[in-house]
Amino acid sequence: MATETYDESEDPVKVVEHLERAERPLISFEIIPPLRGGTLQRLLDLIEGLRRYDPPFIDITSHAAETIFEETKEGIHKRVKRKRPGTLGVCALIQNKYQIDTVPHLLCHGFTREETEDLLIELRYLGIDNVLAVRGDHTGYVKPVPDGRTANTYASDLVQQITNMNNGTYLEQGLLDADHSDFCIGVGGYPEKHFEAPNLERDIQNTKRKVEAGAEYIVTQMFFDNQHYFRYVEACRAAGIDVPIIPGLKILTTAAHLSSLPRNFYLSIPTDLSDAVSSAKKSSEVVDVGVEWALQQTRELLEHGVPSVHFYVMSNAIAVSRVLDQIDL
Repeated sequence: MATETYDESEDPVKVVEHLERAERPLISFEIIPPLRGGTLQRLLDLIEGLRRYDPPFIDITSHAAETIFEETKEGIHKRVKRKRPGTLGVCALIQNKYQIDTVPHLLCHGFTREETEDLLIELRYLGIDNVLAVRGDHTGYVKPVPDGRTANTYASDLVQQITNMNNGTYLEQGLLDADHSDFCIGVGGYPEKHFEAPNLERDIQNTKRKVEAGAEYIVTQMFFDNQHYFRYVEACRAAGIDVPIIPGLKILTTAAHLSSLPRNFYLSIPTDLSDAVSSAKKSSEVVDVGVEWALQQTRELLEHGVPSVHFYVMSNAIAVSRVLDQIDL
């Protein structure tokens, strides 16, 4: 009987290893699982559209039972709803069907530490070694924590739990020969500061705590003025944060983004961009403005030697394709 040849190149690779090995800046993406009852074909079409740009990894968002973000013609809206399933399944599909490393998002809010540990074990069984640890949003509803269980409060707590597993320490005490996990841990960063932080300096100290707990790289919140990113990186380095800081970009594609993006993500829109969008006569012209703005942002970031550019795609690759088709990588 014929035996299958083992191809080491198909082994999962950590995000920081991708960055270290790269001979050119990398392009990565973030998508959301399909809506409840959504078709698999739409997801496959999205991935096929993105894989043309040879992404080393793709992030898959996760949502607690109480909150989701949806992108509509009226902009991005945050709604209270049942948990959107699929993060684990989409990660397994992409990594095993397309050999693209995936980065599932792990949340503090809406999950107990025990549920988080079980999910991490499931990820290990699937050969998924990258995770992004985030706190998640408050929505006014707090999922009850069963007696005898606990929940992580901050992203730094979640990072520490994952680091503990990497060191062979699980929640259940006294396990013999506990297997050490080997997760590469990413975290979020906020070039315009987290909305709950009193100032950027305090927010960077919170980020530093995440790095000290074991985070190996940072992906920033979306921004539309590259100066926010450059100042943020400079301030992080001055604070002693030396891990890679990947800029995250979102392409503005509808006039409603002028209000929905600042409302949901606590960011600012440059005057030149908002004026150009407001002056557009047709929706297609708004897309043209957003694509051109993102194109110039991307080019400037690449000229400044960023290690990677991370695009918040969500569920439609048309706009990001228009940008990347004009970039010489």
